[in-house]
Amino acid sequence: MREYLLVLCVAAAVTYLLTPVARRFALRFGAMAEPRDRDVHAIPTPRLGGLAMYAGVCAGFLVAGSLPALSRVFQYSDVQATVVAGGIIVALGAADDRWGIDALTKLAGQVVAAGVMVLLGLQVLILTLPGVGAISLGPESVILTIGITLLTVNAINFVDGLDGLAAGVGAIAALAFFAFSYGVASGGVTGGVAQDRITAPTLIAVVLAGACLGFLPHNFNPARVFMGDAGSMLIGLMLSAAVISLTGQISYANLASAPASTSFPVLLPLLLPFAVLAVPVVDLLLAIVRRTRAGRSPFAPDKEHLHHRLMEIGHSHTRAVLVMYFWTALLGFGAVAVSMSGGPLPVLATLGLLAAIALVVSSVPRLRAARRDGA
Repeated sequence: MREYLLVLCVAAAVTYLLTPVARRFALRFGAMAEPRDRDVHAIPTPRLGGLAMYAGVCAGFLVAGSLPALSRVFQYSDVQATVVAGGIIVALGAADDRWGIDALTKLAGQVVAAGVMVLLGLQVLILTLPGVGAISLGPESVILTIGITLLTVNAINFVDGLDGLAAGVGAIAALAFFAFSYGVASGGVTGGVAQDRITAPTLIAVVLAGACLGFLPHNFNPARVFMGDAGSMLIGLMLSAAVISLTGQISYANLASAPASTSFPVLLPLLLPFAVLAVPVVDLLLAIVRRTRAGRSPFAPDKEHLHHRLMEIGHSHTRAVLVMYFWTALLGFGAVAVSMSGGPLPVLATLGLLAAIALVVSSVPRLRAARRDGA
């Protein structure tokens, strides 16, 4: 655990120190976010904070490779695939931040980055299903890997609409995933024997958490620099890489023999990586449905995301971000707690209570407005 903490601190420190450099570079390079109708910032703000985040990620992996305990991870290709694909998607995002790229070109670039991960050996090769056991995937593994990557990348990209939102959500999701994958390795999640706690998905998650935390002080409201698509797509790609890497390392001792009628509790660990990303994924799916029903492209921007709606009902910029943080942490760490708990009912009851509180807090401005109108 000490090695992981050191790597997190290195990634955070390098990102924090290099973000002002990236900001000055963006100012000289002309990579500025001009205020638009759907934006909440009022003045032009430099982008390209994602370059500093990628530097922090590389620094974290470099330090991990020099530590005897963590260097074993580099015997496999998962980290290398993440670094190379991350570099491609950061370059794509930086180009979009400077010159603007149409949605189809950006999607094609995302497919290329995901395809590079596959070529370098990072893909979903095995799925374990209740009553069936382990299923070895063939060519469909490529489609599944690319699909997971595209979903995660665009979910984080869509949620990047308020100061500090994507960095905070990314950090929370990465830390929750770190806790889950660390629990998998210790045998506390799957009910199996303890495995080596030094794994690629755990390392990827902790390095990403460090980069997000290092960037957040520069990006929290009022933001001095934006991460841009270079940063938001990097977060999404690294989260998807951690999810994909973990699917090939989990041995669900109870899952293969579980009957379908009682499979949900056993399936929970398999579904948890997606619960960690529930808030941005729900926002993405709602946006696609909303825009498609309106006859527009699913990638056409609008001002109806979850964070926009929180502000519309009366939340301040900062409070809307904190509400989104709370929901992300509740779903992510709540799912971790359920998967690790021997008796999930008390945990579920606590989560239900916290969810009710979150709903009330989210609706406070609307309730106040209704009370004023009634008076």
